[in-house]
Parts: sequence; C-alpha cells; structure tokens
Amino acid sequence: MNTKRIVGAAAAATVTVGLLAACGSGGSSDKNGVVTLKFQSLAYQKPTVAAVSKIVTTWNSSHPKIQVKLSQGSWDSVHDQLTTQFAGGTAPDIVHDEAADIEGFSQQGYLADLSSDLSPDVKKSVSQGVWDTVSSDGKTYAAPTLLQSYVVFANTDLLKKDGITVPTGDKLSWDDLQSMAKKATTGGKYGLGWGLKQPTAAVLSLALNFDGKFFTGSGQSAKVTVGDNENQVPQRIHQMAYSDKSIDPTSLTQSGTDILPGFYAGKYAMIVAGNYVAQQITEQAPKTFHWAVLPALSGTSANQAADPQTLSVAAASKHTKEAAQFINYFMSAGNLAALGQGDWLIPTTAAARTAISKATGGKSGWSQTLAGADTQTKAPFQSVTNYPRWKDQIATPALQQYLSNKLSLDDLDKKLTSGWNQVNQ
Repeated sequence: MNTKRIVGAAAAATVTVGLLAACGSGGSSDKNGVVTLKFQSLAYQKPTVAAVSKIVTTWNSSHPKIQVKLSQGSWDSVHDQLTTQFAGGTAPDIVHDEAADIEGFSQQGYLADLSSDLSPDVKKSVSQGVWDTVSSDGKTYAAPTLLQSYVVFANTDLLKKDGITVPTGDKLSWDDLQSMAKKATTGGKYGLGWGLKQPTAAVLSLALNFDGKFFTGSGQSAKVTVGDNENQVPQRIHQMAYSDKSIDPTSLTQSGTDILPGFYAGKYAMIVAGNYVAQQITEQAPKTFHWAVLPALSGTSANQAADPQTLSVAAASKHTKEAAQFINYFMSAGNLAALGQGDWLIPTTAAARTAISKATGGKSGWSQTLAGADTQTKAPFQSVTNYPRWKDQIATPALQQYLSNKLSLDDLDKKLTSGWNQVNQ
C-alpha cells in the first residue's frame, strides 16, 4: 500500500527527467578499485531525507572502497520511472520502492535474489509475515524497512463531551467504531471523517480484518474473487456515510491530509488515516487540541496488509554483493529508528521499534502505532503481477463511484472482477 505519495506531479516529472539523464548503467569501479553504488531514495520529508543522507555519509566515511552516491526519486512516479530505467539499463544499483510494486519487477528478472547476501542478523530481525511480502519461489528480492498501518485518530475532548469513553486495550471492533461514530454525530459535526480519494490500498489492507482476500492465485494467473468478506469494509463505510450519516461523505472524496483542518476544527470527532498522519497532527494542530490514536481496528482479526518500503538490488548491477552490504548496514536498529521517527512509520525490526519507544516514551500515538507491527501480514494482492494496473485503472475508479453512492455494491463487485480480466489479458 502506498506509503506517502503526496509530492506534486509536476515536481515528480522534473525529478524523473533529471534522474534519467543522470543515471548510468549501474555501479562502477575506478582504477583504484573503489566501487561506486547508485542509490535512488524516495525519502522526501526533511527529517527522513536528513536521516538517509547521514546513513550514506557515515557509510562512505567508514567504507572508502565502497562509496554510495545518493539520488532522489519520487513516490508519485516510482513505478513508471523504474519501468523506464530497468528497460533502458539505467536503473540504480540500490532501488527504494514498496513491496506491492516490486512483484512485477522481480517476475521480469529485474531484481537480484538477496537470499544469500542478507546477513543472519537482518534475516532474524524481521517477522516471517513481513519477509513473505518480498519473497517468492524461495528467493528474497528486497529488505523490508518501514511499515504503515491504518489507525483511528480521535479528538478526545469531543468524545468525552458526547459521553463516549475513549477506548483502550489492543483492539477496537468495527461494530464499536460504527456505534461511536453514530453517537458522536451531533451538533452539526460528524462522528467520522475518512480521506478516501485513493481508496484501494486502505480497502484491500483493512479487508484482512475480515479475511477478505480479493485475489486467489499469484503472478499472471491470479483471479479476482469478491464475496461477503471482501465487501465488509466498503459496505460498512458506505453504510456509515449514507445510512447512519455518521461519516462526512465529502471527506470520502478528499485525501488523508485534506481532512486534517476539519479534524482540528471539530468537524469530525474521529478520522481514519495512515499512522504517519500523527506527524502532521503533532506539528500542525492547535496546542489546545487533545487527541489520541485508538486501538487497532478489528473484525475477525486486526490483520492488515504489510506493504513495507523496500530496498532491492538491480539484477544488472555489477556489484550486487557490495550493494547488499550497504543494505545490511541500512537495516541496523539505529538507522531504521531514525527513519521511522522521521517518516512516523513503523520499523520492520523489533530492535528499531524498541529504540523509538524509548526515545518517544510512547507518546503522540507511538505506543499504538508501534503495536501495529504485530498484525501486519502478506496480502494476496502482493503476489499478483498486474495488481498496480488493476488498482489504478479499475479498482480505484470503481470504489470512488461506490463510495460516492453512484454505484451499487453488486455493480462494484462486477466491475472489480470483469476489470481484472481486461487488464490481465
């Protein structure tokens, strides 16, 4: 699921053109035996950009024979950018992406198998459910670095004013969320706001709360199947928006960050968003605004799709071993903790999560956010070659229509299944 793709399209295009002009055909060695590796990073928030730069600088100072040259990519255009770079032989040695996007590249042979190059410490530091998102056929195509989860943020003053006890514990059931949202819809405010302008990642991730799979099979032969489990999340959102009238329907057409001003102003008692939004709330909300991250949403389970950010090595790189050495270094607890705090995301390793917990004291929602790592698992869509095309061309517009009350649930299901047949020809 996409981590945070909110850089402007025009800026992304400029970055892409510049990178394509600047990239060579992979790492090189000079006459003194110094290996130079190209690393294309997608970090864009200032603290994370600084953390990546520090990692590279520290590595270069301690590894004079293996130098890493940092370049900037964009989440907005990474798939098309990498497609062009791989096809043209200009891909960087070290590739920053996300698990949901690399399946097709690995199937096409563009990514190196890192199974024998990742250190034992790195291998044992990440849970098997997360490793599964970057592995297939006994091969590992990336190291997973940071995760996001979808969480409920609450204006605790408004909940208390409406006589609603702020939930504690490990889980918050969907039934309880709906009940709270309905009760909090009073005095001209909505109980819930949810920025679902790009709904597919959230719907498919949270579908795992109800064992909703959407896909059976893998690779090119996968099929889309939509039934009661898959319909739980979109149907509940639709019900809250148009039957209970506890979700602001306008919010469903906005981005996850567009709804924040309304949240601060008391328009919504709660919002659902990626956990990284906590950073903006911390920085932007009025000092008198009191908020909390509620326990993990849960249906039959609290599972969500683990779609980590990833570091891979281009199969065409002349220096796969050296690139893997840098990735092992990048995966250290201190490095991942710095990156996680900068992006307000969940490190994939327990040691890095412990470091953030100690540094933050679990405040500003960090306790609930870090706990989300325990329920992250591989989703079926992550084994599907043409998932990115289906997501962009079929699922997103169909879900947008359904959540705008312009499409029935039956018609949504038909569009999702027939659309897969169209894009998977």
